[in-house]
Amino acid sequence: MEINSYRELKVWQLGMQLARDVYLLTRQFPKHEVYGLSSQLQRASVSVPANLAEGHAKDSTKDFLRHISIAQGSLAETETHLLLAESLDYLQSNCVAAILEKCAEERRMLSGLRRKLKAKLQP
Repeated sequence: MEINSYRELKVWQLGMQLARDVYLLTRQFPKHEVYGLSSQLQRASVSVPANLAEGHAKDSTKDFLRHISIAQGSLAETETHLLLAESLDYLQSNCVAAILEKCAEERRMLSGLRRKLKAKLQP
C-alpha cells in the first residue's frame, strides 16, 4: 500500500496527539514558565510530527530518514522536559506516565519506520 500523504502515517497521527496532549498539559504550568519550560516542551513535541511531515515531503528516502532521526531526538527532548516538569511538581505523575506511554509507542513506531526505510535502501 502506497502512502500518498504524511497524514496517512499512523506515526504522524500519534505525534499530533502527543503534541496536542502536551499543549493541554502545559496549561497547568505556572505563568512564569510560559517562555521557559512550557515553550520548550511545546516546541519539542510539535517537532516530532512536523519533521515527519517535512521528511515525507522530500524527494528521497535518505532525507526522510534524516527527518525521522530529528523526530526521534525531539521525542527524547519531549520526554526529558516532561520528567523535569514532573520533578518540579508542575504536572502530576499519573499525567506524565500516561503521556510517556504514548511517547514509548511513538518511539517504537519511529524505529519501525526507520528500519523499513533503511531496508528499502539496501540493494
